[in-house]
Amino acid sequence: MNSDSDLQIAGDILEVLHLLQAPREHPATVAEFAGLARSVAADRSRWEHLVRFDATTRWYHRLRTGPGYEVWLLSWLPGQGSGLHDHGRSSGVLTLLEGTLTERTARGTRALTPGAQHVFAPGYAHEVVNDALEPAVSLHVYFPGLTEMPMHTAPHCEGRAVRV
Repeated sequence: MNSDSDLQIAGDILEVLHLLQAPREHPATVAEFAGLARSVAADRSRWEHLVRFDATTRWYHRLRTGPGYEVWLLSWLPGQGSGLHDHGRSSGVLTLLEGTLTERTARGTRALTPGAQHVFAPGYAHEVVNDALEPAVSLHVYFPGLTEMPMHTAPHCEGRAVRV
């Protein structure tokens, strides 16, 4: 064996297991929470049968909880919206599963289409509305779990958003 081979330098991987990090039991970074949302969204059998539509209000269902986070499933009939709000001390990942939603912030308006994913920090103020003619379904991950959703009356709240 050549003395400067990768195996000689690094050693046998089976002998260095103590150097490998143990896998985390739950998400801990923004990227991992976004990945969790994508994973749940991709597994339609996990959520599709739970979706309900309510003519009087947005429908929502807590789909999953974990250490310090919650996953919510929401449905939106045409014309339904959230009102201008933030999520208190929670950060979040909004993933659109079906339909089209419109998000309005102090910085502007954007259309969210299936597969769109939006990550936001604590205090991020927005309004989400179904302006389309078809129902919509969205998935929301909050970390820490959502304990408050303060409503705002003025549309001048500053938003901090990061796209994944």
